[in-house]
Amino acid sequence: MICNRFSCVWQKLYKVSRYILLFLFCFALVVGCNNTSPQSSSVNTSQRISVGTTLKPRTLDPADNYELAGLNIIYNVGESLYTYKVGTTEIEPLLATAMPEISDDGSIYTIPIREGVTFHDGTAFNAEAMAFSLQRFIENGGKPAFLLGDAIAKVEATGEYELEITLKQPFAAFPALLAFPGACAVSPQAYKIGAGDFNPNILVGTGRYKLNQFKSDSISLNVNESYWGEKPANQGVNVQVYAGNSANLFNSFKTGAIDVGYQSLDPQQIESLIGGADKNWKVIEGSGTVVNYLVLSLQNEPVRQPEVRQAVASIINRALINQRVLKEQAEPIYSLIPTAFESYQATFENIYGDGNTAKAEELLTKAGYSAENPAIIEIWHPSGSITRGIVADTIKAYTEQELGGMIQFIPNSVESASFFGNLSKGIYPTALVDWYPDFLDPDNYIQPFLACSKGSPNTGCQEGAAQSRGSFYIKKTPIN
Repeated sequence: MICNRFSCVWQKLYKVSRYILLFLFCFALVVGCNNTSPQSSSVNTSQRISVGTTLKPRTLDPADNYELAGLNIIYNVGESLYTYKVGTTEIEPLLATAMPEISDDGSIYTIPIREGVTFHDGTAFNAEAMAFSLQRFIENGGKPAFLLGDAIAKVEATGEYELEITLKQPFAAFPALLAFPGACAVSPQAYKIGAGDFNPNILVGTGRYKLNQFKSDSISLNVNESYWGEKPANQGVNVQVYAGNSANLFNSFKTGAIDVGYQSLDPQQIESLIGGADKNWKVIEGSGTVVNYLVLSLQNEPVRQPEVRQAVASIINRALINQRVLKEQAEPIYSLIPTAFESYQATFENIYGDGNTAKAEELLTKAGYSAENPAIIEIWHPSGSITRGIVADTIKAYTEQELGGMIQFIPNSVESASFFGNLSKGIYPTALVDWYPDFLDPDNYIQPFLACSKGSPNTGCQEGAAQSRGSFYIKKTPIN
């Protein structure tokens, strides 16, 4: 596994507000920028920030958006009960005024609600509006509905500015779940509760910015002049979408057509910008919480055999991938949990090593494989990801060199929609995937990969998170 660092490039800006930095780090980690002198006439005259991205939002409805492109916008326009302190994974109140009071049995959360807040359409915000928003998130049945639906039994306003949430069962990470951008407050006057009743082209929240325009190739946000807290220092944000085209994003930034370039530049492009950083732009880097990983399916031979999976875990050389493919823009990790959390331990390194040829050879020999009888393993990735293609080729070349042909990786690709659709069907023996956390808690790096609601050791996971992520892992019941 590799945990990417987020990298972003900025033209010199006039009065850059720290609030726009969500476009850099979504809802995970944000950093501040100092005010600087203007770089271009467009920034100098309008004091609006222009952002370029390859991510195209499918919808801006918080109850149906489960993609990074839309969540970037939702975070800046909407507000949830809780958020994260800048640059940390520490939760702090936002539309709540304090951390929740939790019942002794851990099932009831009582939350004080902020007063003096209004939605962008002038509707007053209170506990009833927050309850409406959370109920709509669950009941309308959008893509992320399960996040709250699986945890919450009941939401009700117990006072004008007091909210009570009853859980189906105790869940220690629940406050982090309430920091998910999609769990933001939306105006009851602009939205309705009803299965499938979504408004993809509007976004009426309480945030520092309000939606001005949403087109297929551009989005503009204006400052919310009625915001309850500190307003942004700029006059608004223009987002230009270069759908799936990092070359256009890269060139637009270098020519000064945009002030900020983010998500997603290729490692080679970032390396070029880092090397050319001067008075015209600067690069901002920070530890990320996105995990890139190789998933091995328990449904397919030869990786169905434990020794083969262990051999793959041993031979993967994270440092080499980081150096040659990711240009030192990532951080190798040896756990399901990234290094951003205190609970991180280098478990995989302790057990399997890193590029451990001797151990891999020993395990493959035990499984009955040799250069004459190699373990042939397909490794799949989305065709649109140049970087993952290079990672697959690097793994193939390295294992052939180090193991003399005992493992033969065969890189394959398919367009993204088919790739992610096939992942949960057990079609791929191995696949290169990434994971953007729903909320910043170690649990959200474990449950999505290991949880299973139906299955057996013989069939693997048939229903549940492990099946959807393509591993089909199921915990074996110990025999006493």
